[in-house]
Amino acid sequence: MTVQTSTAQLADRALISVSGETWRDFLQGLISQDVETLAPGEARFGALLTPQGRLLFDLFVIGRDDGCWIDVAAAQRPALTQRLMMYRLRAKVAIAPDEAPVWAAWGPESPGPGWIADPRLPALGWRGYGLETTATADETAYEAHRLALGVPGPEDWGADKTYPIEADFDLLNGIDFKKGCFVGQETTSRMKRRGVIKTRMLPLSFEGPAPASGAEVLAGELRAGEVLAGAHGRAMALLRLDRIGGPLTVDGRPVQVERPDWMADA
Repeated sequence: MTVQTSTAQLADRALISVSGETWRDFLQGLISQDVETLAPGEARFGALLTPQGRLLFDLFVIGRDDGCWIDVAAAQRPALTQRLMMYRLRAKVAIAPDEAPVWAAWGPESPGPGWIADPRLPALGWRGYGLETTATADETAYEAHRLALGVPGPEDWGADKTYPIEADFDLLNGIDFKKGCFVGQETTSRMKRRGVIKTRMLPLSFEGPAPASGAEVLAGELRAGEVLAGAHGRAMALLRLDRIGGPLTVDGRPVQVERPDWMADA
């Protein structure tokens, strides 16, 4: 049976247009990803953090001839727009919502011209912006694909409580540790330099429906972490790495950690 490439419009994602003569300098000092070398038609994954280094917004930055698009969770677009306006001060940049559609594609081969490789992980596929195309799948299918690869998403990190390294941003090309300062850099760099990450987001597999978000993951009687978001048979969890070597349970049910290949060295 031949596996076809699937395409889905991501209604849960939305775009912000950033343009103007100093747009690169403006974003470079804010987000975790380098934009100084971003080329038109290229996408990079990153985040805007709190000054304390916790996740506020995950985002993709897509290079354009006259600036960039920022791809963010649709529900968070107004808040991110407001935050960018607050930081703008006297920078010569224009910031505005853009209603171009956001698409995802995944499968054995690229759907064609205009699609951009997902910068997080090749297996995730491609992203499309403003394309005129036809959906062959829905967002639920795309989320199942992402979850099967063990890649966390915005519903997993909550509001202002997760560090980007806990959410695997360092393993998914979401942090450029060689760039200059950005908001929250001090805490992020310190966690990286110390080299000891105590907790990370990892996928769990189990029988039946997903446990409730916040349900405890237990290693015997010891707390090993908590369930975040998921679906039937699989969920993401924030786990203590020193407590996941043996049997685990959630609400009395056995669960198993499935460490993806891309996390082999973490």
